[in-house]
Amino acid sequence: MLLSSWGAEVVASSNIRECCQTWHERQDLDLLILNPSLEVNDSGLEVIRRLDRRGHQPPVILLALNSSEELAIAALRVGVSDYLKAPFSDQELLDSVQHCLSSYRRSQAAFQKKVREAHASFAPRADPTGGHGTIGESHMMQEIKAYPVKVATTESNTLITGETGTGKELAASLIHSNSGRRQKPFVCINCAAIPDSLLESELFGYERGAFTGAHMLKEGKLKLADGGTVFFDEIGDMSLYAQAKVLRAIESKAVERLGGTRSLPLDVRVIAATHRNLEELITEGKFRADLYFRLNVARVQLPPLRERKEDLLALCACLISDMNRRFGLAVEGVTEEALAVLLHHDWPGNVRELRNVIEAAFVNRPVSKIALADLPLHFRHRSGISTELPDERDQLLGALFATNWNKSQAAQKLNWSRMTLYRKMTKYHVVSGGRAALVRKRPPDDLRVTVPADEPAL
Repeated sequence: MLLSSWGAEVVASSNIRECCQTWHERQDLDLLILNPSLEVNDSGLEVIRRLDRRGHQPPVILLALNSSEELAIAALRVGVSDYLKAPFSDQELLDSVQHCLSSYRRSQAAFQKKVREAHASFAPRADPTGGHGTIGESHMMQEIKAYPVKVATTESNTLITGETGTGKELAASLIHSNSGRRQKPFVCINCAAIPDSLLESELFGYERGAFTGAHMLKEGKLKLADGGTVFFDEIGDMSLYAQAKVLRAIESKAVERLGGTRSLPLDVRVIAATHRNLEELITEGKFRADLYFRLNVARVQLPPLRERKEDLLALCACLISDMNRRFGLAVEGVTEEALAVLLHHDWPGNVRELRNVIEAAFVNRPVSKIALADLPLHFRHRSGISTELPDERDQLLGALFATNWNKSQAAQKLNWSRMTLYRKMTKYHVVSGGRAALVRKRPPDDLRVTVPADEPAL
């Protein structure tokens, strides 16, 4: 009645099933208010866990019968925007509703516009080579992006080398997408994952009745790629037995199913990739020289990220744009301090490691830009960067001490919502309990400050 008199359209649900059904059917909802009278455990948090919020993320207010810091942190983790402890006044509820709506989205259209603008500002510049995600404007990357397109116009077998995480599969996909075979299949084969006992059935297929359990004919992966491209990923990890089988198929351009009596013609382009030094493996007798020469017709060498750090900002922009779409946020980039840390790192895991670091930063749900404190702690430790947190942490502690750890007053003092206060406390590892406080400044050295019951919390 209160919200209706305020001018809101209210849709009521009396149980979890009805709530979830309404949530998924009504894409015009702007706010979800959970009442603990719902017959669920965990004070209504189970409802949020059951809701699919990937494409529909209005704020959530939880009405709690019993408030605790543990409940607040649990609510934060599942996506609650604010919560009110009973009893609360009508004005407190209206204030919470107005704050949530104004903070998260004043209207659906405005929110969508903001996200679109963020995506547009951080979209990578158009790649004239049709790079499909190969990002970078350095001279080295310009050559790398141009050469695979030249290779694509031929039918030559191709060997792609580079460290783990440099994008070898992406380069192979680029070659296929720009070739005359782009309308045909692109089949990836993980050479390290196929044991010799399953090699022939996986690569070449088998006839019905070829062995116990072969109830029907199965096409092998090589035949599935017929007319297109087959990509042997990490071919340096393939056994000598498997290498001999693959070499024969490449040379004869034919395969024979297990249990079959005739050879089947095979029309595929072969691209192979490895992070290992095949020349050294040949010397050690672990890789066939004849297979190497079959594959090493066109050679694409992908540089590690540490050798092209000038492309780091463009890569971050592309990854942030992708994460904005996944998480429904509008992050605008990285701060100068965070960028300095990223540039300082050597990136042994290359672009894959960078993507993981950016995604880990998004878990902290940065507001506008990824700050130093948003980067994962293990990454900051490994990069040799001080784990001291920015002045925001000192402001938070100052407000808490000034208000005798009254979180509502501290939030007002900082002009934050209660959930923002709890979010910052979690982010900066500030945990309180009664009149004692545990403040973690730099793990693993914990400082426990215990305040006597007869002394003010200063």
